[in-house]
Amino acid sequence: MLAELLRAPLRQVASEQIDVLGDIFLDEVNLALWQRQLPVQISDFVEALLAQGEPLAYTRQLAVNPHSTEIVASDLNGLLERYCDLPGHAAFVCDLTWLANAYACLFSPKRIGLRLRILDKAMCPRFHVDHVPVRLITSYAGCGTQWLAEGVMARRQLGQAHAEPTDARLIQQALAGQVLLAKGEKWAGNEGAGLIHRSPQPAAGERRLLLTLDWLA
Repeated sequence: MLAELLRAPLRQVASEQIDVLGDIFLDEVNLALWQRQLPVQISDFVEALLAQGEPLAYTRQLAVNPHSTEIVASDLNGLLERYCDLPGHAAFVCDLTWLANAYACLFSPKRIGLRLRILDKAMCPRFHVDHVPVRLITSYAGCGTQWLAEGVMARRQLGQAHAEPTDARLIQQALAGQVLLAKGEKWAGNEGAGLIHRSPQPAAGERRLLLTLDWLA
């Protein structure tokens, strides 16, 4: 409670510059958003992947080398190997590996939980907070994660549909390719201040390719 009283007003920061990700270490920041644009070869691969019409639910634990603060490269062997003939596959794997290494460099975890999924519906449709230290979220295709500025919705009413804002102007949303670092409730000193967010509802016939990285240990 004392930490909440002493904390500066919570805010979210965004920039086209990658340096913005480092702002996640500021006590009052619970979202750092890198407004990047995906290279064409990655976008083309993802479009071709989604066009296959197949399900995808890929999960893996990545070990981090404590000496180099990089993931153990072999942990990503065979990533989407069945789609290796699609143009841009190598670029996509390289980008995902780079994001995992950037996450490892920032936070020096021992293990990272990776989830890569194709979704055609909202995975977590109600506004909520995550009970993790910090999560990296990016939609390679489709609608991006939605979030609320502090004060838009009372935290005690999270999960209650009737309490969620109906004015679209109050709901912020990432674009495909943009990278979010979202603090959760288990970030030291961030209790009661996790980012309020939700999964968007894709339009009819739309599919998302969603990547999340979690600090496991």
